[in-house]
Amino acid sequence: MRDSRSASSDSDLASNATRDEDGRMSQSNDGSNTTSTGIVAEPSRHWRDVFWLCLFSIHLVGLGFVLAVLGINRFKQADRLKIDKYTNRIMENQDGLTETYWPLYGLAAGVGTVLGWVWLSLLGSRASLMMKISVHSLTTYLAVISTLCFWGGQILWGIAFAVGAFLQFLYVMSVMDRFPFTMLVLQKAVNMVWNLPEVMRIAYVFIIIMLVWMVIWSFGAAGVVASSIGDGGRWWLLVVLSMSLFWTGAVLCNTVHVIVSGMVFLVLIHGGRGAVSMPPKPLLKSLRHAVTTSFGSICYGSLFTAVIRTLRWEIRGLRSKIGNNECLLCCVDFLFNLVETLVRFFNKYAYVQIAVYGKSFNHSARDAWELFQSTGIEALVAYDCSGAVLLMGTVLGGLITGTCTGVWTWLRTSDRVVMVGFTSMLMGMILVGLAMVVVESAVTSIYICYAEDPSLIQRWDAEFFNQMSEALHQRLQHRSARAREVMGRTHNAIQDTF
Repeated sequence: MRDSRSASSDSDLASNATRDEDGRMSQSNDGSNTTSTGIVAEPSRHWRDVFWLCLFSIHLVGLGFVLAVLGINRFKQADRLKIDKYTNRIMENQDGLTETYWPLYGLAAGVGTVLGWVWLSLLGSRASLMMKISVHSLTTYLAVISTLCFWGGQILWGIAFAVGAFLQFLYVMSVMDRFPFTMLVLQKAVNMVWNLPEVMRIAYVFIIIMLVWMVIWSFGAAGVVASSIGDGGRWWLLVVLSMSLFWTGAVLCNTVHVIVSGMVFLVLIHGGRGAVSMPPKPLLKSLRHAVTTSFGSICYGSLFTAVIRTLRWEIRGLRSKIGNNECLLCCVDFLFNLVETLVRFFNKYAYVQIAVYGKSFNHSARDAWELFQSTGIEALVAYDCSGAVLLMGTVLGGLITGTCTGVWTWLRTSDRVVMVGFTSMLMGMILVGLAMVVVESAVTSIYICYAEDPSLIQRWDAEFFNQMSEALHQRLQHRSARAREVMGRTHNAIQDTF
């Protein structure tokens, strides 16, 4: 029975895949050359999304200057640069110094780095266990932090973490049936990147680069926490600095995403790392493209993709558990369609297209989405929760980092626990996310290759190919049955009306 379903799915994929019958080179829309098996000739590379590259560069230089000024102003001497006259002074906070809080951020960077390196070190042997721990521990950890916030009198933060724990629990319960397939895909992605040691080294290098920037960022953030501005002003400044850090961290994560995706795509196309047809120094080539011609597209996509993906996961999980509540279903469907429209232009699969073809971000996102829609692979992508599982691990790493830093802050100066803990949590999430992104890159590359030419996955791992084909066949059948059910209910409602 399984073989017949797999054969049926294979025939569907074969009929949907767009390819040349005679195997000759075909010209794609962006000027790159591809064969019928998906093998990509070196495309002509042009600078893409240059405006966003310039904006990110200006933001980085300008923010670096501001951070230096904020940190130096309170370093070893209060109001060294005489800028307190532009703020509302609060006398009891006048003696705060940058070096009081800078070591606390150093602890956050250290804990985040250790967690990221532990994840990379255990990637081959304990990755599946760590993912399961992330899924099942995050709800409990959020609930514990919520309780501690209520105990410490931080009512607003306690409510926020309690809501987060509830949403996490609700999401996990709504997608529990998807975890076996998700873990299968993640395990295959882990096996892929574990056999590419140069990919692991790239992740370590980018963690170090992120640490260098965090030294500068935390110097300025410590100056803000130590400043004589009121609590409202401090929070506004910290929120702005946190948004900047989030964008910078997302850019570095997605740069690793593009590098790893390019490498994994080449390995799948050529049938292995040691294949004779593999181009020389493929990793250096992917790195060069990622930090030059494609860097603007990475900067642009990093602004929106993370938020939109998170919204999509939550709405999909809620939508699957609503049942027959027509009013609530109508509202959720409206949000679902809105987010699905945004996903068409901002999705993580765009980075594979950027890595391979050098397209602009919007062009890459649209092409990837249309590829999934035309082949039916989108049904399988929507069923897979690998991105959400990796995000849970990232959030858990950030929470552990924030907790460690928050406890030390509470022992030294209890009135700044929330400020330092919040920003430390963000630092930890970014550092752990840099480790997680190598697996996510492999997952996205596997799906793109499966959509473009399923035989690439079959040649790489025949058993995994059969499992994916069977899962796709089941998801397409499920969607067809659900569509018929919705049409039937609509028809009955129309008949009842008339």
